[in-house]
Amino acid sequence: MEKKVILITGASSGMGKETALQLIKEGYTVYGAARRVEQMKDLEELGGHAIAMDVTNDEQMVAAVDKIIQEQGKIDVLINNAGYAIYGAVEDTTIADARRQFEVNIFGLARLTQLVLPHMRNQHAGRVINISSMGGKIYTPLGAWYHATKHALEGWSDCLRLELKQFGIDVVIIEPGIIKTEFGDVMTAPMMERSGTTAYANIAKAVEKTTTESYEKGGASPASVISNLISKAIKARKPKTRYVAGKLAKPLMFVRKYFGDRFFDWAVMSQVK
Repeated sequence: MEKKVILITGASSGMGKETALQLIKEGYTVYGAARRVEQMKDLEELGGHAIAMDVTNDEQMVAAVDKIIQEQGKIDVLINNAGYAIYGAVEDTTIADARRQFEVNIFGLARLTQLVLPHMRNQHAGRVINISSMGGKIYTPLGAWYHATKHALEGWSDCLRLELKQFGIDVVIIEPGIIKTEFGDVMTAPMMERSGTTAYANIAKAVEKTTTESYEKGGASPASVISNLISKAIKARKPKTRYVAGKLAKPLMFVRKYFGDRFFDWAVMSQVK
């Protein structure tokens, strides 16, 4: 059977790297893309391919897709994993920072998908896997811009799924919970710079404390729970539209869906005192 060709962004660390390594070991032809190409040497040593790509750089994305098509003739699976979170009070966060959040988490992802889709349509097959978050269904204080991008990704993916069904292309959403990655460290320091000394200082300190405890002391789930889920979504003949895994994801999403806004507000704020 011909090997599936997979392109995954954000493959230099965390869930992206874990997934790329697992898929290589499972026998797929994997192209890992990230800005920090030097951190993907382990992918290459296992037989994968590393591509330097910033998802806000159109030329790099075009070049990457062209390279894969030239070398492999197809792209079977696109895993849109690159992303990050900015935290800070809405009042304290510059619109420039907010725009950057959307450029990476939504517009860069959307542009790369646009570049890959013609090749999937030509083969009347393909799978687009978008890494969202439980944050696409819930919300937390000081995370307005991050949650906005993930809520947007959820709706964007649902619309894309309807558009692509006629071409035999599946769209899958992955919703991780708390996963042991760089996420917590990358989130908290800039948050404290934005809101640590403003009118929102008390809540910022509480969010920092809760986040640190969740990621360091609370037993965040290993990245492998997500890489296993992605592998499952790739192998499935008819994949689910959504897969959920990782610490707190299912219980928090359940509470948000069935208990109402006021109860969820109380539940979240009770954890950041």
